[in-house]
Amino acid sequence: MLRLLLIRHGETDWNASGRYQGQMDIPLNEAGIEQARILGCRLRNELSGSIDPGGPPVSINAIYASDLARAWQTAEIVGAACGLAPRSEPRLRELSFGEWQGLTYQEIGERDPEALAAWNRDRVNCRPPGGESLEAMAARVRDLLDDVHRDTRDGTVALVSHGGTIRIILCVLLGHPLADYWQFAVDNTAIAEIEVRPLGPVVVRWNDAHHLRELRRQDVF
Repeated sequence: MLRLLLIRHGETDWNASGRYQGQMDIPLNEAGIEQARILGCRLRNELSGSIDPGGPPVSINAIYASDLARAWQTAEIVGAACGLAPRSEPRLRELSFGEWQGLTYQEIGERDPEALAAWNRDRVNCRPPGGESLEAMAARVRDLLDDVHRDTRDGTVALVSHGGTIRIILCVLLGHPLADYWQFAVDNTAIAEIEVRPLGPVVVRWNDAHHLRELRRQDVF
């Protein structure tokens, strides 16, 4: 059975300010680096046990990561903790928001209200100016999942990517409407675990970021 661990990158300054990053190469900030370090420690400590108490042992066979800096940095930190070198995978990139990258939602509404309204009406087929539609994103995600399933039919693969990408992966695996992808919360460095069973994919956990509780208590971010 294939087990997928879907991991969002650590925090960036643009996350903190609510800016659309898309495929801009924004690095982790100090809080994001610490988040990734804590996540790496958690996974390393649980490799011989189980991420889900009472569940089967988890041993990661491979780590694939978006080649954008924030995801790649996260994967390198996690990989170093787990003794694995991440593999660069551009198909795990975030949705391209084209001309909207670097702007907040409010700024987009002020500068490009008609295009924003059109995108909100049909995000699956419409795309931001110079950007990418959800259907195009889903196509590259499907292609990636096919390759991962072919290469690792029995094992655990970590996919380190972005909030939008992880939401679309879930929609693709479960046959959920792409237009509703925004309904799933995905926090920085949160883990989602999906088992691809004979009768279909099963979500074992979602948005699990309990490893960050100590950081929150210390007001690190």
